[in-house]
Amino acid sequence: MGNCCVTPNGAADAGGGKKPKEPKQKKGKKPNPFSIEYNRSTPASAPRLVVLREPTGRDIAERYELGAELGRGEFGVTYLCTDRASGEALACKSISKKKLRTPVDVEDVRREVEIMRHLPKHPNIVTLRDTYEDDNAVHLVMELCEGGELFDRIVARGHYTERAAALVTRTIVEVVQMCHKHGVMHRDLKPENFLFANKKESAALKAIDFGLSVFFTPGERFTEIVGSPYYMAPEVLKRNYGPEVDVWSAGVILYILLCGVPPFWAESEQGVAQAIIRSVIDFKRDPWPRVSDNAKDLVRGMLNPDPKRRLTAQQVLGNIYSHTR
Repeated sequence: MGNCCVTPNGAADAGGGKKPKEPKQKKGKKPNPFSIEYNRSTPASAPRLVVLREPTGRDIAERYELGAELGRGEFGVTYLCTDRASGEALACKSISKKKLRTPVDVEDVRREVEIMRHLPKHPNIVTLRDTYEDDNAVHLVMELCEGGELFDRIVARGHYTERAAALVTRTIVEVVQMCHKHGVMHRDLKPENFLFANKKESAALKAIDFGLSVFFTPGERFTEIVGSPYYMAPEVLKRNYGPEVDVWSAGVILYILLCGVPPFWAESEQGVAQAIIRSVIDFKRDPWPRVSDNAKDLVRGMLNPDPKRRLTAQQVLGNIYSHTR
């Protein structure tokens, strides 16, 4: 449900401040997942909304001290957070319950927490440490990532070398492979949703936003149009998709890493959607004439419009290791 790590003040949850963030597409109405508890001593009072099923506790201040504001998004504010016992610096995203206006909003927060708890600890996924819920907000305590967005580094560089792009793509696809192995489809992979642990060039890259992720079973198909327009696979737009969409999104990121611009672009979201459906990849503009055929073949394989013929995460990793040795 948004970035729980460091982003500039006023930015979107995973925003870098360099361009307007693409609005996430809302899903259709679903059965009300609210859990309601009533204060029996005051029967006239409004029902109390309970979002999390098993939070760590109710009073976050007992263990953590909230400090400076680090970022602000649609649903919450991210603060610097200090463990009172150890002094460790962390990040806390506080999500106001007043912002959770629909059952879908509540379900999104609940599911994101469940997915982050479900996934095993991984060096390239931000760690959820604790969760708290009081009458006014849900608080998610996570490791602090201070190195900025992958998006910002792409902007600063213009584009990456093949080797550097391969290293970043390998990390992203390893995250995809691990998620799929554990029955999770991300559905919103993009450079804004990856942060570096610190400002070093060699810093670990971490996935930080599972707000649109879902659990899936083999063969299950999904119909909701969700994600960010530039990174959506054609089958998402056709409302019939599975986990292959994550490889497509990673392929879009690889294309951007290699040349600095998205493969499917237009002045409007409708135009972007039409370009994605056509799936014509431009390898003529600079710097593509200088990019190796192997790298172009990898992009083509990841951006195959037929999900059955698209490379799997395992196949991508088998191909890309030759670029990173």
